[in-house]
Amino acid sequence: QVQLVESGGGLVQAGGSLRLSCATSGRTFRDYAMGWFRQAPGKERELAAAISWNGGSTRYVDSVKGRFTISRDNAKNTVFLEMNSLKPEDTAIYYCAAREGLGVSAGIADYAYWGQGTQVTVSS
Repeated sequence: QVQLVESGGGLVQAGGSLRLSCATSGRTFRDYAMGWFRQAPGKERELAAAISWNGGSTRYVDSVKGRFTISRDNAKNTVFLEMNSLKPEDTAIYYCAAREGLGVSAGIADYAYWGQGTQVTVSS
């Protein structure tokens, strides 16, 4: 079992930055690949970014490439999402998720453990 707690969301103006953190506890963090998903009002949940167990492989949805960076600190059992040049369309609830296995995945069903989510609101 893995417990996930997100933090760092908030309200920011377009063009601004936020850094999300996801602290994990439970089983060995390095046994899991991690992902940040987001869900905007009226839309389906989608992968924003994913990272492999050792950070060697990452994946991003096209709309955030070049603006978002996912990283992890296995010593601190934490995964991060650095978000720059934020746009109003980035407004969503952001969820941290963990999947058993070492590689990245965009599939929601591949992730067994989820945090409660943190709201990110970007004003125009």
